[in-house]
Amino acid sequence: MKKRVSPVLIVVLLIILVIAAGGLSVVIGRYLPGKEKMDSSVYFHLEGEDQVALVLDQEILEEKGKLLDGSIYIDADTVGRYINSRFYWDEENQEMLYTLPDEVIALQPDSRSYTAGGKEQEEEVPMIVSEGDTFFLSLDFLMKYTDMDCQVFENPHRAVINTREGAVQMVDARKSYQVREKGGIKSPILTEGQEGDHLRFLEAMENWTKVATIDGYVGYVRNKDIGEVREEEVAFSSDIPEYTSIRKEGKINLSWHLMTNEAGNGELAEKIKGCEGMNVISPTWFTFADSDGTLKSLADKSYVDQAHEAGLDVWGLIENINTDESTLEVLSVRENRTRIIRQLMDAVKATGLDGINVDFENITEDSAPHYLQFVRELSVSMRKAKKILSVDLPVPQPYNAFYNPKELGVMTDYVIIMGYDEHYSGSEEAGSVASLPYVEAGIQGMLEAVPADKVINAIPFYTRLWIQPFGSSNLTSETMSMDEASDYVKKHDMEVYWDGSAGQNVAEKEDDEALYQIWLEDEESIEEKMKLIQSYDLAGVASWQLGYQRNTVWEIMDRYLNG
Repeated sequence: MKKRVSPVLIVVLLIILVIAAGGLSVVIGRYLPGKEKMDSSVYFHLEGEDQVALVLDQEILEEKGKLLDGSIYIDADTVGRYINSRFYWDEENQEMLYTLPDEVIALQPDSRSYTAGGKEQEEEVPMIVSEGDTFFLSLDFLMKYTDMDCQVFENPHRAVINTREGAVQMVDARKSYQVREKGGIKSPILTEGQEGDHLRFLEAMENWTKVATIDGYVGYVRNKDIGEVREEEVAFSSDIPEYTSIRKEGKINLSWHLMTNEAGNGELAEKIKGCEGMNVISPTWFTFADSDGTLKSLADKSYVDQAHEAGLDVWGLIENINTDESTLEVLSVRENRTRIIRQLMDAVKATGLDGINVDFENITEDSAPHYLQFVRELSVSMRKAKKILSVDLPVPQPYNAFYNPKELGVMTDYVIIMGYDEHYSGSEEAGSVASLPYVEAGIQGMLEAVPADKVINAIPFYTRLWIQPFGSSNLTSETMSMDEASDYVKKHDMEVYWDGSAGQNVAEKEDDEALYQIWLEDEESIEEKMKLIQSYDLAGVASWQLGYQRNTVWEIMDRYLNG
């Protein structure tokens, strides 16, 4: 007699099988790659059919381009911030200016034509279109005047832009592959590719590698799907005219000659006596006389002739310190800039000046675009005249990045770091005018934007006596020349010690009323700064101001510049 299988047992077995199958399914699911594919419009953050994603140097920008009549446009602010800061909107004349090496071209909104090189140029689409107060630049026109590589893709619309030249790291696909949003097989798929595809290498992980595809996706591929990292050189082929520069033979040793009236021109012989090794003098000759760009000028041909006889080049300085006029108000009007440049070039021709030095200080973020455009426009005239153009810039800091030293380094022949005023008259604590770390940080920061053979570092011939009354926060200071500081130290029998970190001698004394301190600028401090200038192989040194030095420093400066 056959035994009957209990229905209960059958049910239990079925339950076990179901659980086992479910568990196996979970295990298998855990190790099977996910098939979910991310919507490309979601990935590129596109919300409308007329939007165009901008992928700049392997980063998706929040800002979007615009598709107009089949052509891609990018708003001017985005262009200036990320791609090419040389486009300048002239509000008064309602036109976009672009400065070439030998001319400034003017682009009218919604127009296809412009004049360049003395000829009428015609584009296939308008170079600029406007929507209210927003102006958009044609991507095709932008590419024509920008060192960049750009490829355009559809579904969805995106422009993949690269602006960085030089060596880049690449990997090649060994087989078909998937690029996922994150490093994991369950992460959504962004795109797929085939064996032999070239991918930009970004970052290596244990099992995954972060890459950028040619068509703008940035994500992760499995390490086993790609080959070894290799280097590839990226260079742009461009028809952009070269912004040429002039170099003075040998190293620059410049000193500024502070002048407030015409009588100062008669002091030249006395000022340069004993200044062996100095080869450029920069008199403070020009400033704003009114808000229309008329200049107050102290330019004098006999001064230039006398300097030339002494073996000195003369770079006339234009400044915005000793004037009541607003730099923003003066420079924001094209006619004012043109008037200033015409007066400067007239002075160059009339006196035989070898160059112009632009010393516009306390530039604000609002006035910075107009300041930059002034320098660009001045550079055109100086380049044509074959005269040297230099600019004075503060030590680079995050808060003054809008000075745009990279752009100024292209437009001018020399960029001078004003490597002083680390502590100034309004400082809340006493300290050095130019400690060694401060000077070196300034040099390093400037070299990130400007080639060393264009960078001049300015050093102080002055220092400050700091007086801190006891029981009071009323810190005061006064400027002293080298000899004045030395005499004060001797007269008041101050204790002097060497501060190795600052690279200078420090004098201190206290009485019943206050603490007195001087971070001395002397032969030893100048030598430490010159060592830095030599080690970074800069174009030279400048000094503020002529007459505040001891002439023993000239031999030190010359030795480190010329061996």
